[in-house]
Amino acid sequence: MKPVDWNEKVKRLLKSELVKRGVTTESLAAMLETIGVHETKASIDSKISRGTFGAAFLIQCLQVIGCKNFVPETDADLIVASEPKMIYKKSKKVKAKEYARS
Repeated sequence: MKPVDWNEKVKRLLKSELVKRGVTTESLAAMLETIGVHETKASIDSKISRGTFGAAFLIQCLQVIGCKNFVPETDADLIVASEPKMIYKKSKKVKAKEYARS
């Protein structure tokens, strides 16, 4: 089996999400600034070209460009695991008066 170049995969993933939304790296820098992440266009270009950025940076980028869901490309030999969907029920709120009586 041919080894997977994970840096290349993550680089292509982020680039494709930016292209889909028409977001340039210059505008991405401005968007990141709104959530307190200080990056320049040059630093973003460098990170993306190397493909060696961390998961936090990837999630920050996906959040500011409005990417709610994404499905990474998969190879036939690559199995992608995912977390099961959890359904949470809302609990009844107990009023302060009811809580004090109990």
